[in-house]
Amino acid sequence: MVEEEIFDFWKFLAGIGIFLWGMHQLENAIKELGGKSFRNLLQKSTDTAFKGILIGAFITAILQSSSLVTLMVLAFLGAGVINLKNSIGVILGANLGTTITAWIVATLGFKLSVADFAMPFLGLGSLLYLFSSTRPVLKNIGAFAVGFGLLFLGLDFMKTSIESVADQVDLSAFHAYGLSVYLLIGIVVTALIQSSSAMIVIVLSALNAQVIGLMEGVSLIIGANIGTTVTVGIGALGGSADKKRLALAHFIFNVGTGMLIFIFIHPFVNLFSKVFDIADPLIELVLISTFIKTIGVIIFFPLIPRLEKWLVNRFKKSEPIGVSKYVKNVSSKIPEVGIAALEKDILFTFEKTEAFIINVWNNGSKQQRHLSIWRKILQQPTDLMEQYKQIKILEDELTNYHTDLQEENLSLEDSEKLTSLMITLRTLVYAAKDLKDVMHNIRDMEEHDDFFTESFYKEIKSYTALSLTKTRRFLENEAEIDIAPAWLEENAHQYDLWIKKIYLDVRSQSPEFPISTLTNVIKQVISCMDNLGSAAIHFKLNKRKVLDKE
Repeated sequence: MVEEEIFDFWKFLAGIGIFLWGMHQLENAIKELGGKSFRNLLQKSTDTAFKGILIGAFITAILQSSSLVTLMVLAFLGAGVINLKNSIGVILGANLGTTITAWIVATLGFKLSVADFAMPFLGLGSLLYLFSSTRPVLKNIGAFAVGFGLLFLGLDFMKTSIESVADQVDLSAFHAYGLSVYLLIGIVVTALIQSSSAMIVIVLSALNAQVIGLMEGVSLIIGANIGTTVTVGIGALGGSADKKRLALAHFIFNVGTGMLIFIFIHPFVNLFSKVFDIADPLIELVLISTFIKTIGVIIFFPLIPRLEKWLVNRFKKSEPIGVSKYVKNVSSKIPEVGIAALEKDILFTFEKTEAFIINVWNNGSKQQRHLSIWRKILQQPTDLMEQYKQIKILEDELTNYHTDLQEENLSLEDSEKLTSLMITLRTLVYAAKDLKDVMHNIRDMEEHDDFFTESFYKEIKSYTALSLTKTRRFLENEAEIDIAPAWLEENAHQYDLWIKKIYLDVRSQSPEFPISTLTNVIKQVISCMDNLGSAAIHFKLNKRKVLDKE
């Protein structure tokens, strides 16, 4: 008898392992087959919290993995593609979507010969996986079939092992502690095996073998819902602030809903059984589980805006370190999202470069005239060099992130887009460097009062401001797709005009400012405007390719 119990235990444990491995295979196969499509759907369809709930439930129901959906949400949240409020909605929906596994198991897993049902999937799937190594789609279909087969084979192991010892299990000791012990078991076991879906299958197996009753089953399900927050919480311990905020939102939702139902569990289950009068206890338990999560969504949905405001003020110390705004929050393991974050940070680099150029020319503005010459010399260049240093640090961060992205399996389209973005980044930094190299000369020009130097200073400053305006309009105008704007050609023409003017005017005037320095300033300013315009063109070319494909 003891040997039989030991055998049943190991068979049960093997069933859990096979079920979890099957879930893992399913997740990976679906991620390869349609992961990008689901990410695009998640990105484009979560502009409100309500849509987030619907999309989160739908994607989780298809992918059968709330953890994968959570990873997507965290990536989009870090990239600034989806805000915290809407990401909370997706998490609520993902929680609801996990009930699909329970419905499949309850309606099919205990109605059919599960082992016989699993064999064709395992056999055909294994062959397809092994003999389609050169055809990724067929190989992933094979992996999906194997995962599906393992899922049901693991279920069969759990079901038969529990049924074989059902008569030998005495639950009277547990009943003495009340339903709280089942709640605790559900929390602990789910946290250990890191899968609420597997825990639900264990509960359904025990209920099917009449080891537990409906009330105990509901307690275990509530415990499983709370237990999933432990896994997410542990995963968020060393993560970013947004990851911790989302994990806390998940914890508040599951614990709040679970404990609310558990406090009133007896009247709730009795009323539910009376109203619906379902003969099959398995279907009744799954329906109760779905109902509990639906109640949670209904209760928390109106509270999402307030919850978001409260969460934003939490975990301030865990904010990612770095100059970048987006890539520091996004894992490079999801390339499409990483590239979207990189694109946003390239625009951020545009803003910092433009600000640097403007500040170089505005240091001599009227509000600064009251400062002494020595204060201008000692203070202003330090501020400008710090701004330039920030641009260089940003370049290093984005370049390192680009290197991480290249280690992933990129599509040709993503690879081309990444190359275009990096060309944009380098050209922007060149533009900043062009002006950085002569900003001390520009300071000197401000201090000269002779008409010759002052007129050139005003002309160059005015031309720079006009070029910045044209560049910004070009970037912001979505309909503007011209890849060779006329104003870029104007730079070379303007350079020629200024050089001719210098050598014509210098004969009739006696400028105090060195001519060689003035020509160098002109050359660097024109180069700066060329690089800034080229960066804008590369960026818009990249955007045009995306628009054309859409």
